[in-house]
Amino acid sequence: MSRYGPMYGPDLTFLGVDRCDLGDPASYEGADVVIVGAPFDGGTSNRPGARFGPQALRQACYLPHDGSRPSLALRVDALKDLRVLDAGDVECYSGDVEGSLRAIEDAVHRIAASGAVPMVLGGDHTIALPDARGTARAHLPGRTSMIHFDAHADTGDISFGHLYGHGQPMRRLIESGAIRGDRFLQIGLRGYWPEPETLSWMAGQRMRSYEMTEIVARGLDEVLTEASGIALDECDQIFLSVDIDVCDPGHAPGTGTPEPGGLTARQLLDAVRRICYELPVAGMELVEVAPPYDHADITAYLGNRVILEALSAMARRRKDDEGGPRWDPRQPLLDGR
Repeated sequence: MSRYGPMYGPDLTFLGVDRCDLGDPASYEGADVVIVGAPFDGGTSNRPGARFGPQALRQACYLPHDGSRPSLALRVDALKDLRVLDAGDVECYSGDVEGSLRAIEDAVHRIAASGAVPMVLGGDHTIALPDARGTARAHLPGRTSMIHFDAHADTGDISFGHLYGHGQPMRRLIESGAIRGDRFLQIGLRGYWPEPETLSWMAGQRMRSYEMTEIVARGLDEVLTEASGIALDECDQIFLSVDIDVCDPGHAPGTGTPEPGGLTARQLLDAVRRICYELPVAGMELVEVAPPYDHADITAYLGNRVILEALSAMARRRKDDEGGPRWDPRQPLLDGR
């Protein structure tokens, strides 16, 4: 089912958390979050290398890998306050797209069906199809929405003669019925794709895409407030998809399809914190970290912190749900609670 990176990096877990085996349900019984790697980049259209992302994300930190990360801002230690386990990497072969996607979906569904949140480390964005579909299958049909951070819409149809690739997963997701088009929120789009035909298809699905110019004009906070309201209308939980290329290449150079003019690292971290604190996140993925193109591990460090920010916000949400006062994630915690 899964293993710890024999082909893709050292035998390690995410910052030292305990391991589990997806073939042994007892090993992850009672887990809050299960991290799993999807080292697949067989769907890339430009620069490959995201298959090495999971191991880079696991180890990108200058602090001891001891299974502890107290958050300065949130006053929680997500790796201790939540039961976070690492299931290793799904065995993926980039030459077998459909077989790899089936294996990833099975792994994600096992995690979600157990009651834990699957946290998937990619891999290219092709894996959004099995990640979100595997999560949605564990819940009521049609009740999972998507919030998608990306420079690209990823709603293409057939590319290079294939239905599956990192430019098409969102179309395949909507076509599958796993996610409703009118509950599909895209944040950070920019650049020179897709073409008018694809944009027309997106409009027909009633997708909502926030292009960077709109985000700059309205402000990211206002966009997130609006997107969150749409995401929870007639839906019970969300799947959060973060493509690291939503950030400007100056903040995330190590990716396959860099597009200038994106979010800053700070904006992405704040957005993920807010979503994971305010909304019921049922599953999440972080994709398109491609270490061969990184500089000084800038992108891997950012990706690692995106995962930690999400986990910390989930831990803070649980703490406040258990009796603490609700908190505005845009404000600092000054009372030491």
